[in-house]
Amino acid sequence: MIQTSDILGVALAAGVLCIIGADQVYAQATANCSPRPAVSAERQTLKCEPGLSITVERGAHYRLADRNHDGRVDAIVLNNKAVLIDVDSNHVQGGFEVVTPQAIAAVRGTRWAVDAQRGKTSVLVLRGRVAVNKVSTGEGVTLGQGQGVDADRSRSPLHVTAWGQPRINALMARLGQ
Repeated sequence: MIQTSDILGVALAAGVLCIIGADQVYAQATANCSPRPAVSAERQTLKCEPGLSITVERGAHYRLADRNHDGRVDAIVLNNKAVLIDVDSNHVQGGFEVVTPQAIAAVRGTRWAVDAQRGKTSVLVLRGRVAVNKVSTGEGVTLGQGQGVDADRSRSPLHVTAWGQPRINALMARLGQ
């Protein structure tokens, strides 16, 4: 589970990334991520180090980040649209985070989707477990396979739910799954 001090650290890091020029951050963080040949105009898949794949919905505003400065992408700062993250903990050490304006979702190894839009962030776990913390309160929950949560900027608590198949299908279709 992510601690409040970790949230503040990520928020500070995200703030620092905003100060640095976007081209500088992109060049630094994508050293180990390369786009796969596009099979669709609707999404782009980045193949990073062995064990890390990121599918980004077309039009998404995001930045890749290397929080510990080891030359490997270990986070994505997502402002809108959706991403699908697949992390194999046998190959990716230290986990991976998706940071949005409303929530921070972190894992050690799993497959999950994050959708940031209209003032809320939705997180869906497809495999494994994901810790999700709400930025406005620091409250955290852990999601298992098939579970999701919606986080907004209010002070209301997070509610873990089992997503229905129509909602899962709609998000996965946007990500080519």
